[in-house]
Amino acid sequence: MSSYGTRGRLQRGALYAGGFLGPFGGGVVASMFPELGASLGVSTSQAASSLTAYLLPFAALMLVSGTYGARWGGLRTVRVAYGVYAAAALLAVVAPTFAVFQASRVLQGCANSFTTPLLLAALAAVTPQARLGRALGLFGALQAAGQTTAPLVGGLAAEVNWRIAFAVIAVVALGLGAIGLPPADAPATPGAPPRLRDALQPTVLRVGLVALLGWGALGGLNFLVAFRAEDTLGLDSAHRGLLLTVFGLAGMLAARPVGAAIDRFGARAAVITGAIGGAVMVAATGLLGSVGAVAVSWALAGVAGQFVLVGVNSAILTSEGANRGGAVSVVQALRFTGSALAPLALTPLYAASPVAAFVLPTAMLAIAAPLLMPRSAHRPAD
Repeated sequence: MSSYGTRGRLQRGALYAGGFLGPFGGGVVASMFPELGASLGVSTSQAASSLTAYLLPFAALMLVSGTYGARWGGLRTVRVAYGVYAAAALLAVVAPTFAVFQASRVLQGCANSFTTPLLLAALAAVTPQARLGRALGLFGALQAAGQTTAPLVGGLAAEVNWRIAFAVIAVVALGLGAIGLPPADAPATPGAPPRLRDALQPTVLRVGLVALLGWGALGGLNFLVAFRAEDTLGLDSAHRGLLLTVFGLAGMLAARPVGAAIDRFGARAAVITGAIGGAVMVAATGLLGSVGAVAVSWALAGVAGQFVLVGVNSAILTSEGANRGGAVSVVQALRFTGSALAPLALTPLYAASPVAAFVLPTAMLAIAAPLLMPRSAHRPAD
């Protein structure tokens, strides 16, 4: 990696800050639904749909955003995306009706879909391969921090006025857009523009399926753990929230060491370790009978989730494909699809058999994810 000076260090820091902002902006509404509903004249359940309004376009556009963003130019695309993100947040600040607020959430989700894959591609471009796992681990830690702290910060803002949270988001997004991206060590090789077909290669799709199954069976199970915490462990809403938080906190603390392990042992080994270890922890979370034991197992599941998440990102970003930004975009889209599908698939199963609802993701993690992970995935240099 080059020595960039003050501006280069600021730009590199902005990459990580962008990793925090995306999940933070998505989840900031989670604890303010009653206040949103009361302010905008809708029910709390209607207000809760603002989370879906963000996530659906975000996941859908991620399939193509990395490819088109690379084609338009990473720096230009990221700046425009941050500008749209800020404008959408300001629209939320002044929204007079829930329909306008929903439109702002859709725009935020669309804009974020164009920042996340390009930030990851830029991080790979300025980081030596031998240290990429650690850099991706730090990025993953900040993503986990954004996801974990968003409900807390949103709830605190809502105690005064929920619109304050979106005003702060707008200011941060404008600042990150002004800072831009760090220059890569080597200029891009001129040639044909990135194509989506280059991102939809069999190896990329296999890694994407691992991300879908792995993250859907780990990060997508918060709702299932909440069901069990209420039905079996008898926890009230506050204690259920604390229990669910340990997944993100443990993942946040473990992400950087996980990245260092990936640099040493390789992405495939990390993903398999996370998948098998996560299977054990998901099974324990679904079967153990004490609150303390479930909390420990769910926290360790958060660590396993970072092995899977950072591992699949490392596998893609160290590949030899012609469109790495598009490839990581496809993998991330499939990851969030897994999170979205988990409640649809497992809620009816939980109603029929709570044990079976935990056994199915355990099997996917222990069997399907290791079999799908390509053997050609990144291995450390000798």
